[in-house]
Amino acid sequence: MNTDVIEKFDMLPRGAGVLCAVSGGADSMCLLHFLWTSAERYGISVSAAHFDHQLRGLESARDRTFVRDWCRERGIACFVGFGKVREYAEKNGLGLEEAARMLRYDFLEKTADEQGLDRIATAHNADDNAETMLLNLARGSGTAGLAGVPPVRGRVVRPLLGVTRSEILSYLAENGVEHVEDSTNASDDYARNRIRHTVMPVMREINPSFSENALRAALLLREDGEYLTKLAEDFVSAEGEGGALPAEKLLALPRPAAARAVRLMSGRALSKEHTDAVLRLAASGAGCADIPGMRVTAERGWLIFGGSEYAPLEERPLLVPGRTPIPEAGLAAETAIIENCKEINSSFSTFFFKYENICGNIFCTRRRDGDRVRLAGRGCTKTLKDLFRESGMTQAMRDLTPVLRDEIGIIAVYGFGIAERCAARPGDRVLRVNMEKYGETDNVG
Repeated sequence: MNTDVIEKFDMLPRGAGVLCAVSGGADSMCLLHFLWTSAERYGISVSAAHFDHQLRGLESARDRTFVRDWCRERGIACFVGFGKVREYAEKNGLGLEEAARMLRYDFLEKTADEQGLDRIATAHNADDNAETMLLNLARGSGTAGLAGVPPVRGRVVRPLLGVTRSEILSYLAENGVEHVEDSTNASDDYARNRIRHTVMPVMREINPSFSENALRAALLLREDGEYLTKLAEDFVSAEGEGGALPAEKLLALPRPAAARAVRLMSGRALSKEHTDAVLRLAASGAGCADIPGMRVTAERGWLIFGGSEYAPLEERPLLVPGRTPIPEAGLAAETAIIENCKEINSSFSTFFFKYENICGNIFCTRRRDGDRVRLAGRGCTKTLKDLFRESGMTQAMRDLTPVLRDEIGIIAVYGFGIAERCAARPGDRVLRVNMEKYGETDNVG
């Protein structure tokens, strides 16, 4: 098998504990067998994780039993999770595929945290990557979407990304590895399956190496995208002042870098139409442009991000565990409960709360008159008004900054930190809340 991506992206560092996501299908059984038989070579330990989506009745139970028995016979630790995907999708207004992905990754992350594991390995392969690229092309995606499946996302790694599905089936046959078939894979009800069954065979007729070539193109696009994003980040860091950018200098950037700088300043995943509107505004030198959650104004050579017309931040409870979109701020809150958390890495956007110090439910709100908080590590109590003023935030930024509260007060402020009263220490039972850009998570797997 082609394992070049493993070394290229340092997916399996020596000494790592690897949690392998296993559905029981051909791809994941190939990955689990490969990792298990290669553990000594890479110097890693391997565990398995199976998530039952409770969507396919007896077939789901069959898959769960197959994976659990296969692992037990070989002495591989296997962790099993369950999720009511249909109920979760209906409650949160999501499609079944998106709801299943969110619950599955939440289970994988939680299990890795609880077991102190360094990597989560999923079985995305070269054909999956090519299908994702075609699907995103049909949706009109930019560089990020056309770059396909990320080889690494956080601690999630894809060791089989350089391996085709036909190579996986050959590997299973050569090594006598059994697997189960998901009956939904034969259905054309899903767009990905229609691409797999209809488009991919045509592409292979044109070029039998289509999947391998698509991966090569994806990696090149990813490198280009990372370079342009770094240009934008450096520009915003050097030239941004108090929520504003110098219009002339912004327009002097290569357009792809300028567009990324606009998205960085807005703090949200903007459409091409909204990005173009802001760049036209920069060229005009006067006026304003409305984008999701804020108004951008051109004044005296500056683009000011945040104006008087924007959707206010609504109060909403956080789903624990789960994912709560906060679309007004262009964010989403991912939550997980971690037993005996070994590493505490709170930041301005990721908070580790001591679970027993949280009082009742948690809510995401906007600032309120008279709000005060004692942030961990600062040694003093301050009003949010003073915190926001000292940081040079515009009115819109202040009103769209998420404030997390339990039933007795503030527990964290996005961009500033966690309240001292609920900060966790290693060994505590922890509630982790990660505030991530809304709409920027990949939709594969």
